[in-house]
Amino acid sequence: MKTLLFTLEYPPFNGGVANYYGNLAKYWPIDEKLVVLDNNKNELMPRQGIFAWLPAIFCLKRKLTQDKIDYVIVGQILPLGTAALIVSFFRPIKYAVVLHGMDLAFALRSPRKQLVSKLILKKASNIICANSFVQEKLFEFLPSSKNKTTIVNPGIESGVPDSDPDDIENIKNNYNLEDKIILLSLGRLVKRKGVDRTIEALAQLPDQLSHKLIYFIAGAGPREEYLKQLVPPQFVKKIIFLGELKDHEKWAWLKLCDIFVMPSRDISGDFEGFGIVYLEANLCNKPVIAGTSGGVRDAVVDEETGLLVDPDRVDEIGRSVVRLMSDPALRERLGKQGHDRAVREFNWEKQASIFCKFIK
Repeated sequence: MKTLLFTLEYPPFNGGVANYYGNLAKYWPIDEKLVVLDNNKNELMPRQGIFAWLPAIFCLKRKLTQDKIDYVIVGQILPLGTAALIVSFFRPIKYAVVLHGMDLAFALRSPRKQLVSKLILKKASNIICANSFVQEKLFEFLPSSKNKTTIVNPGIESGVPDSDPDDIENIKNNYNLEDKIILLSLGRLVKRKGVDRTIEALAQLPDQLSHKLIYFIAGAGPREEYLKQLVPPQFVKKIIFLGELKDHEKWAWLKLCDIFVMPSRDISGDFEGFGIVYLEANLCNKPVIAGTSGGVRDAVVDEETGLLVDPDRVDEIGRSVVRLMSDPALRERLGKQGHDRAVREFNWEKQASIFCKFIK
């Protein structure tokens, strides 16, 4: 079976969805052929507007004929699912739809989109959900889809890139990290990531604990200036913004930190689809503190690979920080169990194989 991946987001485009599809293609089983049709040259959607996706129909039809495609993986239910649905009425083509989270939430925001989405999903041969949360939402919307749906979480590459020991030593010296417990948040600085709640929680810690910690916030985004203003004057040397990190810097910080914290929350339907960074922290043997929203429960197992908290409860976030700060053995146990689970259950070879076998 010759398969086409039909997607708007694909490397070098950045983001979790592009990463998912890039690794799916990279680790596609060797006896299969995965062809990719993406929008990196703006051929599928050359402009913005309500009917900007129309060229995708003709691009898809041409690619099906040119590469003799048997099966299509639709990367975005809207608008590419609409293109696949239309083409399926003119030629006998099977397709699967992949749902990540926000894509389905967007598709359910209006009666018109709901109607189109229902037609796309009913016609689909298979549906793949990237997490259990979006699967639950799908079944609420379309109960009849249960017999053709499965979950394939994002995966990780099992090896941690090497870091220059001198780089890590320089970080320790530059920030005076001797005898400090290092907390790290890493991601785009938007409201749902919960950095604001973490800052508020740390500001309420008793002095005998707060003097031991230092909190680093890596990333950039629209909330950066607001978050900086949240930092109490007495914490300006304990809560430090690092800005955007290069990939090798990211891994150095993940190795250096003691606790990774990102209590993501649902903001009017804007939620964490999965949170691959939790697995990356676990891969570095670090325990994580995560919010119970979206697909995070697939990435983090409470009391096994980290601690799950109510992301709107500042006191709960604070208690989790204190608990991990005060218990090195717990930090070590959760980090080790997280590492083992990440390697065992989320390696991309396994995820790509599950995906491939389901649609065959």
